[in-house]
Amino acid sequence: MSKCCINPSILSADFVNLQAELERISTADAVHVDVMDNHFVPNLTLGLPVVQRIQEVSALPLDAHLMISDADRWAPAYAELGLASVTFHVEAATAPIKLARDIRDRGAKAGMALRPATPVEPYLDMLSELDMLLIMTVEPGFGGQKFLDVTLPKIRRAAEAVRGSGLPLAIQVDGGISADTIERAAEAGANVFVAGSAVYGSEDPNEAISKLRAAAEAVSAG
Repeated sequence: MSKCCINPSILSADFVNLQAELERISTADAVHVDVMDNHFVPNLTLGLPVVQRIQEVSALPLDAHLMISDADRWAPAYAELGLASVTFHVEAATAPIKLARDIRDRGAKAGMALRPATPVEPYLDMLSELDMLLIMTVEPGFGGQKFLDVTLPKIRRAAEAVRGSGLPLAIQVDGGISADTIERAAEAGANVFVAGSAVYGSEDPNEAISKLRAAAEAVSAG
């Protein structure tokens, strides 16, 4: 598995000043971009044209999380923008293996997300088709939610499967990640952490990133 990474979510940023907000997280590993369509989730955020513009101005790689219906149709278009990674929800995909391959064929890393109540076991045989597995630690759709400890056993099972496979697969967690919860998620086996309000709600986002990374790495080292 890869090193511990902190990917701040711009869902908690000031959307009127996104370029400036990107510059405030210069020490992050990637920018987590939440795409919501008001169908798969009840919120509406960004679409292809805005994500393309963010890609053009960002000094950091973009990690897109597509909380959208009909992922088979739309996810490859995000990969074509040149994003570092594109993550689709398995609940919104008809043919997840084909979709993961389509994303990879377009030059992006392929991620697959699971809602808190979606079991990981049915998808363990397709780990070789993925670069990242995203275990949602809140219900997708809104920022600022409380971390769901009930997801920790699933993270552990996913991490054990990844270790057993020998694959360089990242396990990402998204939702309620803060200084109070990141150690629990890291102990369970996650190594890529999406943090929104914990970063952008801080007076110094880069300092918050540094503290989150140090906390996760301390667990991994132990």
